[in-house]
Amino acid sequence: MDEKEALRVGAAVRRRRRTLGLTLAAVAGRSGLSVPFLSQIENERARPSARSLDRVAEALETTTARLRAAADSARAVDVVRAAEHDGVRRVVRGRHQLSALEFTGEIDLAREFQHRNDELMYVVRGAAEVEAEGQAYRLEQGDTLFLSGGVRHRWRATVPGTRLLVVAVAEHIDATYDPRR
Repeated sequence: MDEKEALRVGAAVRRRRRTLGLTLAAVAGRSGLSVPFLSQIENERARPSARSLDRVAEALETTTARLRAAADSARAVDVVRAAEHDGVRRVVRGRHQLSALEFTGEIDLAREFQHRNDELMYVVRGAAEVEAEGQAYRLEQGDTLFLSGGVRHRWRATVPGTRLLVVAVAEHIDATYDPRR
């Protein structure tokens, strides 16, 4: 792990610990690491070794890969330049807490979707029809539609050249609180 990544993992450790409702003392007991050392990690004043990070991840009921992914998204700055295209374009690159796709053209995916996390659709240009929970919604330029996690839906562009932005909590992120975890 390089120095930059090691320093950024602290915020991810803190977020995960708080999500689980654990104190530093509880994580220390689970990991065998000291409270002061864990505090230094969270405050980005200490760089954990690979073994220490494994112990922290295990204590937080996650993996080092997930902590690193969360750390990467904590302070990333990335510009994705606009491009004219037909099809699908990733608006957010990499593995982050947010997923965003732009669909352009006469798209009819002709399939039903169901995601575990929340999703927002925004019509940048044109119009689309979304079927969700047995009801049809016509969206025009500037309209948004929110779908909570678990809602089955399908959509299609209804006007040539439609541009639709779909933003969601990434599938690899557990966006709901489950006290059993």
